[in-house]
Amino acid sequence: MVFLRRERECLEGFLPGLDKELAAVPLLDLESTEGTALKAFTLAGGPGLLVPAEHGGAGADLLSAVRVQRALGSRSPALAVATTMHHFSTATLAEAATDGGGMEWLLLAAIAEDNLLLASGFAEGRTGQGILRPALTARIDGDKVRLSGSKKPCSLARSMKLLTVSFMLPGPGDSRELAIALVPAEAPGVSVRPFWRTPVLAAAESEEVVLDDVEVPAELLVRTGVSDGEQADRLGTVGFVWFELLMTASYLGAASAMVERTLADTRVDAAVRGEAVIAVEAAMLSVEGVASAIGGLPPGEEALARSLICRYAAQDAISRTLALCMEALGGMAFIASGELAYLQSACRALAFHPPSKARTAAPLTDYFGGRPLLIP
Repeated sequence: MVFLRRERECLEGFLPGLDKELAAVPLLDLESTEGTALKAFTLAGGPGLLVPAEHGGAGADLLSAVRVQRALGSRSPALAVATTMHHFSTATLAEAATDGGGMEWLLLAAIAEDNLLLASGFAEGRTGQGILRPALTARIDGDKVRLSGSKKPCSLARSMKLLTVSFMLPGPGDSRELAIALVPAEAPGVSVRPFWRTPVLAAAESEEVVLDDVEVPAELLVRTGVSDGEQADRLGTVGFVWFELLMTASYLGAASAMVERTLADTRVDAAVRGEAVIAVEAAMLSVEGVASAIGGLPPGEEALARSLICRYAAQDAISRTLALCMEALGGMAFIASGELAYLQSACRALAFHPPSKARTAAPLTDYFGGRPLLIP
């Protein structure tokens, strides 16, 4: 089948054998809390996907990354969603490294060499704050930094080796500096509490991660050298764009799994199958277009606006596709397997990721009217 061939070939090129391994396991087994998808991803070298090749990683660019995420989403939606958070953290750390003192690159090299999974404790989606506005509080204890607070839901909560967090580091007087820390999962004061109650996307391990006066090792602390200014906004924009495009591609992969089943059923009218393919392919082409346009350049307001448009257009396309496929495949297919019902529920979760379409409607219209893009 030509459908999804490009994405799966891209996945095979970066992480050989992973697609075949995932395809051999029933979907609902992969998506359970006992699923093996995350382990397979880690053993295949997935954590180093976005780490530059000169630092031991696979060196995937954004275009390749969105194709990989779509391929993963077509096999295991929970795996794609969870690993998007890892890649978001890696991309943000790499951007911070462009102005850092070198320690950041050592951390990235360690991620690739040791296949370390990063959970994201960044404050994406907090009402009234940017994607990197900190949710944790920091205090200075002599020459040490201690963090307290929690993140919920936090994907990869049980499999993470490191938790990436952002916070404002107190400085002289009233000054504060944006900092990023990598907190070892086994550090004293780090704990995980149950949070995710639904079986849908349970394999993403989205629980609550709590930090109780956790000491941050100096070698795992990245000082950005800036306060709440332009450069901090740049970091937020980079992270936001990568997050939106990778997450959108992941859910398009989940919807593509439904389309793939519909294409394989020759009893379904060709016009219906064609409409379903067109919907998801068009949405993916828009994601790829933005990813290609960004290239290796730090994205700005235009890229952020376009990434949001891609995401919301994909939500609409996914809704249309699910309705088409579910009706076309029929009640007997729905009854015979829980996979269709699962995919339908999993695909809907894209709308739950920040920021919602309703909250960004006014900022986007303001932006296209000539004003700055301010995400609430």
